[in-house]
Amino acid sequence: MSQSVHSTPVLWGDTIAAGASWSLILRRGNELRIEDVEGGANVAALFYNFDCMVERYNMPDTLKAQHTAHLTKGFVLYSDMGRILCSITDDTCGWHDPLGGCNNSATIARKYGESSYQDARNEWYRNSQDNLLQELMKYGLGGRDLGPTVNFFSKVRVGNDGGMKFVEGNSRPGDHLVLRAEMNLLVVLDTGQHPLDPNPKYAPRPVRFSITRADRPAADDPCRLSCSENGRGFLNTERYFLGACHD
Repeated sequence: MSQSVHSTPVLWGDTIAAGASWSLILRRGNELRIEDVEGGANVAALFYNFDCMVERYNMPDTLKAQHTAHLTKGFVLYSDMGRILCSITDDTCGWHDPLGGCNNSATIARKYGESSYQDARNEWYRNSQDNLLQELMKYGLGGRDLGPTVNFFSKVRVGNDGGMKFVEGNSRPGDHLVLRAEMNLLVVLDTGQHPLDPNPKYAPRPVRFSITRADRPAADDPCRLSCSENGRGFLNTERYFLGACHD
């Protein structure tokens, strides 16, 4: 993988195929870059405190603390303990959906028809919910641990009537975002289509990821200063690591 777009060496990088899932341990002090290779990708993502996995991403707290219904550069992802799991330090896409959830076997069958590995081999229609669960099982987690996903690269607008509309063309080839780990994280990713994607064809897209070192957030870090609640969230996170035996 080329390192020309990174200021520090790439520690690890790979491509997640279309309609596939992957998981990784992202250590505090590292950052994860995710790139939409072809345009139109969707990445359903889950985040857990790897040191104590009962602590995980909390969608309501993330949104209400930052007074937002979408995520982009300068925002952070909160855990259900009021700590910051990771920060979005760079983003060329501009809008990432935290509301729409992920597709499942029923939505895939209804939109694209029935498909099985026995009939279609590697071209079979996979669904994000089952993919995510298979990744979680590698770490002793299961269905009760499957919460709301962040849908990177997808844009959903909420109307005055509460209805949600998928906005096509939100992400272009080469668009990317960078997530800086503020805790030791289990990150679970799936590249299935957004459940509100109106495309009548099963057409998930691949993404590329890479991991590099990251500087710890300074006192003037933009994510820390983007709202007063984030300042308290960073303080809670830093106190968690004081004197603790974490990497």
